[in-house]
Amino acid sequence: MKTGVLLINLGTPDSPSTPDVRKYLTQFLNDPRVIDINPVGRFLLVNGIIVPFRSSKSAKLYQAIWTKEGSPLLINSIKQRDLLRKALGDEYVVELGMRYQSPSIESAVELLKKANVSKIIAIPLYPQYATSSTTSSIEETQRVLKKWKGHPPVTFIDNFFDDPGFIDACVEKANQYDLEAYDYFIFSYHGLPERQITKASKEFSDGSCKIGSCCDVITDKNRLCYRANCFATTRALVKRLNIPEGKYQSTFQSRLDDKWLKPYSDKVIEDLAKQGKKKVLVFSPAFVADCLETIHEIGTEYQEIFHEHGGDKIQLVESLNDSPVWVNALKDIVLKAK
Repeated sequence: MKTGVLLINLGTPDSPSTPDVRKYLTQFLNDPRVIDINPVGRFLLVNGIIVPFRSSKSAKLYQAIWTKEGSPLLINSIKQRDLLRKALGDEYVVELGMRYQSPSIESAVELLKKANVSKIIAIPLYPQYATSSTTSSIEETQRVLKKWKGHPPVTFIDNFFDDPGFIDACVEKANQYDLEAYDYFIFSYHGLPERQITKASKEFSDGSCKIGSCCDVITDKNRLCYRANCFATTRALVKRLNIPEGKYQSTFQSRLDDKWLKPYSDKVIEDLAKQGKKKVLVFSPAFVADCLETIHEIGTEYQEIFHEHGGDKIQLVESLNDSPVWVNALKDIVLKAK
């Protein structure tokens, strides 16, 4: 009997056309774990305001990063799946499902069902735990599995923010650059509304999170706190890369309003340029595959901000993508879970 491995990533439009981007945004933003407000308010906000006004703008951004092969996120996720299949061998069946759009989690589970796997190890490919990504993906997988009567036991890997192999893979990517040549280092994580952090604290712990120093050390209480996970990843990377205190910062990107996690990546980039910093190396350890948020937001938008205020170069450290070190880390995560 073979073991099934389900890799889960967030998703991407099927194409950079406005209709396909609209379809993706509609599914994504109507998820109650993503926009966690009153259902009626969410429906009106998403379907009456955000999707109609944002779809064409987002489509242009996707068109800027789209390749001949397709979406970078999907291409790199498929490569990870294929390389993990090879690394694990014939005793495993590895499939890929996207939380939104194609290939769906349901289609991936169906393939595992046809392969008659005896157990499933599900890995949401989000290093740091967040309800809007990890919990949403786990709940969708559980919803799909309910249709499979007598499905095999499932193990969920709900985070790997401090996994030694994951850190090794990030370090390997960083070492492709001459760290001595940079004035400053930014570890930019995807932003979340602050309310999601405090709500998660109540859902998974004792509700004591104050979005403050409680995130400076990982404990049993904040093991499932996104902010604490992010800071822990930064600490591990800074230690391995020997980056001195005062030369780095953890920041949060992609905010929608002023009630999201701080500090904001774009504002820090602007301030660094005004302070006279000329070369900044930016890590994005919340993503294991390059996507719109890394390629365009950091690689293009932040470069424009930095240059506008006097800086020279923002250099993005590429995501793990098809790194052999990362694939080996994934293999080890699977073997430890088995």
